[in-house]
Amino acid sequence: MKVPLCIPFIEEAEKKAVIEVLASGWLAHGPYNKKFEKAFAEYVGVKHAITMNSCTSALQLAIEANEIKGEVILPSFTFVASANAIIKAGAIPVFADIDEKTFNIDPADIRKKITKNTNAIMCVHYAGQVCNMTEIMKIAEEYNMIVIEDSAETIGGLWQNKQAGAFGIGCFSFFPTKNLTTGEGGILTTNDDKLAERVRALVGHGITTTTYDRLEKELSWFRSATYAGYNFRMSNILAALGYYQLQKLDKMNENRRKIAERYNKGFSQIADITIPYQDVNAYHVYQMYVICVKDKNKRNNFVKILNEKGVGASVHFYPPVHLQYFYKDKYKCSLPITEDICSRCVTLPIYPQMTDAEIEYVIKIVKESI
Repeated sequence: MKVPLCIPFIEEAEKKAVIEVLASGWLAHGPYNKKFEKAFAEYVGVKHAITMNSCTSALQLAIEANEIKGEVILPSFTFVASANAIIKAGAIPVFADIDEKTFNIDPADIRKKITKNTNAIMCVHYAGQVCNMTEIMKIAEEYNMIVIEDSAETIGGLWQNKQAGAFGIGCFSFFPTKNLTTGEGGILTTNDDKLAERVRALVGHGITTTTYDRLEKELSWFRSATYAGYNFRMSNILAALGYYQLQKLDKMNENRRKIAERYNKGFSQIADITIPYQDVNAYHVYQMYVICVKDKNKRNNFVKILNEKGVGASVHFYPPVHLQYFYKDKYKCSLPITEDICSRCVTLPIYPQMTDAEIEYVIKIVKESI
């Protein structure tokens, strides 16, 4: 048997919606973008949701639209896009260490990294579990800092019953491995009217109205840029896919949680690995299911054996950003917990439509291979 790391869960509703858009002829940013944005904003519990081509674009615009040019504190235990977005927006990344249980950014280390030049905190909700937003928001309020939530891996995740992306500026990814997919795409959430207006303009070349919005205006061809913007737009095709994915998001997340429970039960007696920790304040949506081997010297061979036996295991994320070629000399720092976890973590297959046979096969192979 072969069990891939992840398979997008696409059903007839999404397929019909895409065909509907193709038949309509309106393939660029259009009516489904508005429907998806409205539904997503309501789901997260915010005033504004703005579709775009990626979470990376959302992260960049969250910084750029706020005119942040100073330091942004973030974890190094993340995909490099988090740090890249900071640099591309003209700000400075400062890496903090993570909590050894949740693998999320450690609020205590955030405090240690604050300087007079710190403008923002970018918290990255790892693998489906929201960061300790109680402490992070307390720090942000104390130092008058902006909070950007990299929620790429945590669509539908909760902290004390509040959605990821509802605390600060939410930035979400719809890549095929995520809890909700549009193939490629992202969304930014905010309660700030002025920020939303500026981000919408920056997404579409700095023009404050879209082609679809201008259809009913007398001079529909009038396009005047307010800002020097980008083409970060999401197409009507992808928005249609996202809209119908959102309708079943809670069901897909509940399936992920049930699979994680079965994994936890299957692995709980294995002395050589640790299973994911869930904070009592968090509702974990398991975008990834991540175990850690006790002996870091055995990790790479363990993953290799799993792959050879048909289990699509991987590692997220190695190397950590502060040790990657572009960053290691420019932003030198020591992050012992990050470096330890990166050397021992293993991501196992998880997706909503996993069969009982696939789940049991992964458990069996992990037990044999460890």
